Amino acid sequence: MRLRGPLRTAGAALALLLAAAGTGVAEAAPQERPRPLVWTDCPADPSGAPVDPRLRCTTVRVPLDYRDPGGRTIEIAVSKLATAAPGSRRGILVHNAGGPGMASLHLPTAQEPGYPKDVLDQYDLVSFDPRGVGRSAPVSCGRTAAEVPYELVFPFPAPDGSIAPNVRFARDLARDCLARNGEWIRHLTTANTARDMDRIRAALGEPRISYRAASYGTYLGAVYAELFPGRTDRFVLDGNVSPNVTWQDRLATWDAASELRFADFAAWAAERDTTLRFGATPAAVRANYFALAAKLDRAPVHHPVAGPVNGNLWRTLYRLDSYHTALFQEIADWWRYLADDGAGPVPYWWLAKGTPGIPDDNDVAALVAVLCGDTPAPRDLGRYQRNVTASRQRNPVLNGMGANVWPCAFWPAPVEPAVRVTDRGPATILLLQTERDPATPLVGALGMRAALGKRARMVTVDGGNHGAYDRSVPSCAVDAADRFLATGVLPARDLSCRA
Repeated sequence: MRLRGPLRTAGAALALLLAAAGTGVAEAAPQERPRPLVWTDCPADPSGAPVDPRLRCTTVRVPLDYRDPGGRTIEIAVSKLATAAPGSRRGILVHNAGGPGMASLHLPTAQEPGYPKDVLDQYDLVSFDPRGVGRSAPVSCGRTAAEVPYELVFPFPAPDGSIAPNVRFARDLARDCLARNGEWIRHLTTANTARDMDRIRAALGEPRISYRAASYGTYLGAVYAELFPGRTDRFVLDGNVSPNVTWQDRLATWDAASELRFADFAAWAAERDTTLRFGATPAAVRANYFALAAKLDRAPVHHPVAGPVNGNLWRTLYRLDSYHTALFQEIADWWRYLADDGAGPVPYWWLAKGTPGIPDDNDVAALVAVLCGDTPAPRDLGRYQRNVTASRQRNPVLNGMGANVWPCAFWPAPVEPAVRVTDRGPATILLLQTERDPATPLVGALGMRAALGKRARMVTVDGGNHGAYDRSVPSCAVDAADRFLATGVLPARDLSCRA
């Protein structure tokens, strides 16, 4: 999920539940005969990166509602980066950028440098914009980027803990999203995206798929593996969410996870006190973080691009850049800038440029649609206020944001039950996890591990980055994933190690 409005940070670029028989779409259900694919040049990359001429794109037509396969259809944009060693080719390795709501069409180009040669030789790297996202029938709530500010989309409460502004924003956003899209937006679910993945597999003529994704993508992968267990080859799920709980329960784990991750940043800053001067001890850094947030709550500092940076936008910036230790310096740059009332060099930033043909609020609309379409949320607004009040006391770093209300409190009930992930199926899944991930905390990975049972092995790394398959931080997780993708051999047992 990227930062909306005029500002984006590097942290944003890294950025954020019944068996198959119960869904009405079984693995062996007949599908319409795939149409021949027409491959073309790919459209512009929303990130602004050059488009690799080797990357080819096409579209696959899928049902809007899989319960009505003869009804309305939509087109899913698909990309492929073919292996340079066709004689060694095993199949396709599918990707997802997370979110939910993240465009993924250009992931093969972005991910290629991170794979060793023996993996690249075996796979065509494949990805797709999920339904409702980017080039795949994008949804919109009819809002400009300025009307979906990050610190309200992600519901940071008022400085005094009141959730009244969040309730208004969530209610109005739900109203706008539903009014703009009607019934279509209610079919934008993880289960339907997994079914789309299987239509892509069939259109590409592949009997099975391998898959690698992080964050929300782990849930998508687990749902696919539940719906289509015989069509999974080698699945690597990195930075996992618990599959069999509600989205509200998942989001609520962010508050405690950010507390745990803050200890890493505080230790890093204290070690550099002679230059940063945020505090000589982790406790002092923590106290000064809260002091700066309180100061900005009272008197925001104007940034030439972001506009007024209040306490909640500061909390937002911290949270995004806590996703990777390499971004701690960016937190420090913002801290200095804000503590000095905007004096000195402007921290790292760049303008969020829109993508022609894609609504400005597409990522927000898709995020909300999936969260609210997958699982129901509580309707009792007093419950949210009580939960936020309690979480602010226990976990003040995010001021109770994770426990707060989302548009799902004002959304119709999901059109079908969530897929329940189980241990039924082949042992083809490798889970990777860091211990102090602030976005997909360890508690979620343990839920995924328990649900998958004998189907999976898990590798846990003593670290706090959002994701463990990262060559800039070598670990047993990188080694295990490389080996599994290249050979299909899972670790004999669950592993843990230091980065």
